[in-house]
Order: sequence, then structure tokens, then C-alpha cells
Amino acid sequence: MIKLNKKDSAQALIHVLFWLLFTFVSLFVFTRYYWTENPFLYYFFILVVIVYANNQILLPFFVKKKWYVLYSVIFMLISFLATQLYCYVFARCGCSVMKCLSDYLWQTLTPLLFFSFIWMLFRYINQSEEVARIQQEKTAMELKFLKSQINPHVLFNNLNTIYAYAIEKPEKAPDLILKLSDNLKHVLYESNSEKVSLAKEIQFLDNYIVFHKIRTEGLKEIEYQTSTDSENYKIAPLLLITIIENAFKHSTINSVISIIIKADKNKLTCICTNNYDIKKIKNTNTIGLENLKKRLNLLYKNNYELSIDATDIFTVSLTLNLI
Repeated sequence: MIKLNKKDSAQALIHVLFWLLFTFVSLFVFTRYYWTENPFLYYFFILVVIVYANNQILLPFFVKKKWYVLYSVIFMLISFLATQLYCYVFARCGCSVMKCLSDYLWQTLTPLLFFSFIWMLFRYINQSEEVARIQQEKTAMELKFLKSQINPHVLFNNLNTIYAYAIEKPEKAPDLILKLSDNLKHVLYESNSEKVSLAKEIQFLDNYIVFHKIRTEGLKEIEYQTSTDSENYKIAPLLLITIIENAFKHSTINSVISIIIKADKNKLTCICTNNYDIKKIKNTNTIGLENLKKRLNLLYKNNYELSIDATDIFTVSLTLNLI
């Protein structure tokens, strides 16, 4: 049993309704209706063959080849010959060629033009859906790839932190293990979602900052502030961590790292500043920030602003519309 999808059902309905309306107009409006020897009834079946031969054979072939001019010539030739066939074989009007065209061309041209338009319309719809599907798959694959680059790096840093802390103060290691467990859960499970709760994302960052405060104690000063006016905000996972990781990675010893995250009126602002060595930053791979730009373009196109200022202090500022 053949199952029709919504587009196929709609297309079939359009065909049926058109032929019913066209037949009614041809029989009752433009000619005196009678069953016996009515020329249109005999010509109708030939017209159907012409129309669907055009839709199934000519249109797909010439559109694929992009021979539009040649198709137009053949289309007009078919319309002309079919009209002449109706005039002199079925209607037997005995009129001139021009009179024949003026009186009967519409009966051939109308269904040909209408169904050609319908064919092109549904072809456009199918192509648009295919392009959207391919783009969606591409986006999903690219996001998966970008996340795969982020996740190992985050886990590596956290494991290094907890390892160093466990050696120095093993009695406090259980608390860090719980924080690491939360972060592992967030990275491995929450990051597979399109969006996660902003509260969970900030909790993930809180744990990450704790690890770094321990690792950089006495070497760097960390100023970390977060605020939000709602618990209902959602955000794409593992976006902000890239900015924070970059600050820790490229900051100099005895410097200040400032991290401010604020969510207010459906807008999130993340500003991260740090001192840096300009000579080292030029030779450093900035794949993290490049990946961040790609993810932002995919997920928040036209709904974000990202600025990077590398003058005296390295500053990364991100503004997102949380919609």
C-alpha cells in the first residue's frame, strides 16, 4: 500500500480540483454542453496525456539540463499543435489558424501553464527542505566536532587541578571530587542538549573557577562575579568556558583575571579581562576563540556581539540575546 505524505496529498488534491473546475468551465461556460459528440470530451484525454508527459518527462529533463530557451520553444510548439489538433480533428470548426488559436488555445495553454507552475513550486519546496535538512545535519556535525574539541580540554584542566590539590591537601579532596563529578556530568550529558539552564552553566563555571583558584593561588588574583534576574534563562552549553579558559591560559603571573557574567532583561553579558604577554599571544594558537565564533554564528546568528581587544589588557566581551 502506497502511503502519501502531506505534500503528495496536497498535490493530488490540487490536480483533482483543477481538472474538475477546468472541465466544468470548458463544458458549461464557454461551449454549449452536450454529451454526444462533444469535441472537448474526446480531446480531454489527449490533453491529460500532453500535460503529464510535460510534467513527468519534458520539464524534469530540460530543467536538469538548464535548457530553458529550448524548452520554451518546444512548449509553445506543443501548445500550437495541440490547439490545431483540437480545431481541425475534434471540433472541425474549419476556421483560420488565427481564429482557431484565439478561440481554443486557452484550453491547451491553461492546464499546461498551471501544472508546470505546480511542478516548479513543489520542486522548489522539496529543494528548500533538502537544503534545510543538509544544513541542519551540517550544523549538528560541526557542533559535535566543536564540542569534541572543547570537552577533552575542559576535563584535562579539571583533572590536573584536582590531582595537584589532592597531593597538597588530601583531606579536602572529596569536595573537589564532587565538584568534578558535577562538571563531568555537565560536560558528558548536558552538553548534548541544544540549550541548558543558565543556572547549571554558571554552576559548572563556579566549580571550574574553584579549581583554578586553587591552582593559581599566590600567582594570580581572580575576580569572579555572576548575577541574574531570572532562573529561567537557557543558553547553549560550553560557550562561556572558552572565554574563561582563554583568560587563564594566556594570563601572566602576578596578574589579575576579571570575570563578570550578568544576565538581565533577556540579555547575557560576559566580560573577561586579563594581563598578557603580547609576544607570546602572537605565537599562540587561538583555536578556542575561533571555535567560539563558529558556534556563535551557528547558534546565535544576528543575536550576539563578540569583541576582542588586545591592547594593554586582553579583553573578551560577549553579549547574547537569550531568546
